[in-house]
Amino acid sequence: MINNEKKLLEKTTQNLKKIKEKNPLTHCITNTVTINDCANAILAIGGSPFMAEDAEELKEVVTIADALVINIGKLSKEQIKSMKISCETANKTNTPIILDPVGVGVTELRNQTTTNIIKNYNPTAIRGNISEIKAIAKLFNVLNENNTAKGVDVNTDDIITQENLKPNAEIIKQLAKKLNTVILASGPIDILSDGETTIAIDNGDDMMPLITGSGCMLSSIVGSCIAGINPFEGTLTAILAMNIAGEKARAKVNEKDEGTGSFRTYLIDYLYKTNAESIINESNIKIL
Repeated sequence: MINNEKKLLEKTTQNLKKIKEKNPLTHCITNTVTINDCANAILAIGGSPFMAEDAEELKEVVTIADALVINIGKLSKEQIKSMKISCETANKTNTPIILDPVGVGVTELRNQTTTNIIKNYNPTAIRGNISEIKAIAKLFNVLNENNTAKGVDVNTDDIITQENLKPNAEIIKQLAKKLNTVILASGPIDILSDGETTIAIDNGDDMMPLITGSGCMLSSIVGSCIAGINPFEGTLTAILAMNIAGEKARAKVNEKDEGTGSFRTYLIDYLYKTNAESIINESNIKIL
């Protein structure tokens, strides 16, 4: 690992300490299917979750929040209204916005909601699977491919491998530059870019997408990790913590001959136990 990558990991460990000391209030308008896991993941990383959705209180909530996470996994007219109020308030208070564009590319409603949030509120970070990120790239004329998203899951044609890593990384870099944001495309190999620096993260486990909510949990802790911290470094902190926890959870499941239900519990356990030593010793990152 070269010096620049080592320096990034050292900053990540410092950020992990800051998060636990600050206990950032992380307000999530998120997928109701996974809301409990998202709240527990935020607690495990060192944040404080707030899951308000009623339009009448959102201005007050966002005003005191350290980060706002918008997850469009289970959209409704009421939720879209709440997202708009929250994002407007976040822009006024300079509160970072994290967008999880679940299923963008599948329906026009999701496309419109994602496009409106990006154009009108300038999210600090966008976290999605590679199919979702490519769908956004098409919406903003960065990409002309015809692949379509597969529901909320990644299209098999889009899965990031060592063979297609560089062209996918270039798409993400160009999109991050155009939108002036940090983008994290998660998958077997994760790609993170702010339009200038682009990193491949080769950690995690193939059991992670077999539980509902691993992506939602990741987006939620990205919120906690970038509250008051450089967004690029904070997002790197979140993905490394999540992926290393996933590796340890899988090892525990294998040791006890258990399944995905136990994996879900261990994932939160090891997210809570994430420390500087594990990030330094077990991270596998490469600046592209």
